[in-house]
Parts: sequence; structure tokens; C-alpha cells
Amino acid sequence: MIDNLNIEDVLFLDIETVPGTPDFDSLDKRMKDLWVKKAENIGRNEPDKTPGELYEKAGIYAEFGKIVCISCGFLRGTSFRLKSFYGYDENEILFNFAQLLTRSYSSDKYKLCAHNGKEFDFPYIARRMLINGIKLPSILNLAGKKPWEIRHLDTMELWKFGDYKHYTSLDLLTAVFGIDTPKEDMDGSHVAEVYWKDKDVKRIAEYCEKDVIATAQLLRRYMGIPLIKPEHIFRV
Repeated sequence: MIDNLNIEDVLFLDIETVPGTPDFDSLDKRMKDLWVKKAENIGRNEPDKTPGELYEKAGIYAEFGKIVCISCGFLRGTSFRLKSFYGYDENEILFNFAQLLTRSYSSDKYKLCAHNGKEFDFPYIARRMLINGIKLPSILNLAGKKPWEIRHLDTMELWKFGDYKHYTSLDLLTAVFGIDTPKEDMDGSHVAEVYWKDKDVKRIAEYCEKDVIATAQLLRRYMGIPLIKPEHIFRV
């Protein structure tokens, strides 16, 4: 899929998610009961943890979590331009991102790219858009599409080469390919605390943007083309 890829037609993205409430006790009764059922499955390897203690994992599930940041980046010539949608109003984040996709990425030539995007970022965004009553942009709406009509790239899937048992983190692949680490300030395990306790969503956006840059650099390594120079990266 990347042999004849025009990398300027790719929108790179990453999302950051958190549990939908600050803690388990903040859930309403119905959602509490449903999380307890969910915790029975996800807590099998941690039998000593209560559903409340396991709630720190809620952010990875679209039914119990929410998106606090979507960062994206695209190439124009030698420059890489970054834009982030972030804040405390998930509906606003998703609406503005949907507007961008509908306005600028509706043509069949465009593709989305994320690391583990097919398993996480793309379906999570789509599910949260539906929950928020936002119409899915065509590039995210997979209903009725054949596999070759889906315009999604996944740098983790490309690295698997058909080995579906294999998970490789973005951090590991950037190390292997000699790309600057995106994990200088924090990692995914800190996002909920930074959001709910520190209330520093700007820091989360800056962290998210580093993952976007790393994903773009990784795809360039796959394609055998030079990395983007730091002085050519701009925020818009």
C-alpha cells in the first residue's frame, strides 16, 4: 500500500483518552454496575484489584472513556504542520475534527495514519462521534466498504508483516529506527492524572503531538525516505 503512496496525501494522527469520570465513585449507578461486569473480564490477571481500582483502565474503552485530545499532522513540501484539538468538551473536540475531515479529507486520495490506529484510534474516534451525535466523516465510516476501499494506514500493522500475534510499541520502533523518542515528558499511563488532577490538557496535547511526529517519521523510515528535520515542524 505504501509503494506508490504520496505521503502528502496522509493525515497522521494520535488521540489521548481518559476515563469518563475522575473515579469509579463518580459514575452513576447504571454505569457502575456495567463497569463491575466489565471489570470481571479485564481483571482476570489482577484478581486482587477491585472494580474501583481497575477503573484507571476505563479510558481505553470507548463506552467508559472519552477523548481529550486529537493531534494531527500533514506534510506540505519539506514542512510538517501540526494541529491539535483538545480541551474539556469532548463534543467540541470531535465536532471540530469531523469538520476538518469533511472539509479537507473527503477525497478518495487521502488516507489516515496512526500507530495501532486500526485497533484503537480510528474505531475509538468513530464510536465517540456516534455517542456524541456527530455524523461520521466518510473517511471514518467503514459501513459497506470493501477492504481496499478503507483509507487507513497503521504503522504497527505494516510492521507485523502478517504476524498478528506481534505487538510492537511506537516507542520501541522509534528506538529501532533511530528516531527521537516521543516519551520524554510522560507516557500514556500519566494522561488521566494530568487531565483529572493537574488539569493540564495543554501538556497532554504537546505529548500527543510528539506521537504524531514519531508516527510520521516511522512511516518515512518504512518508505526509505529522509526524516523530517526538527526545524521544518510547525504548529498551525
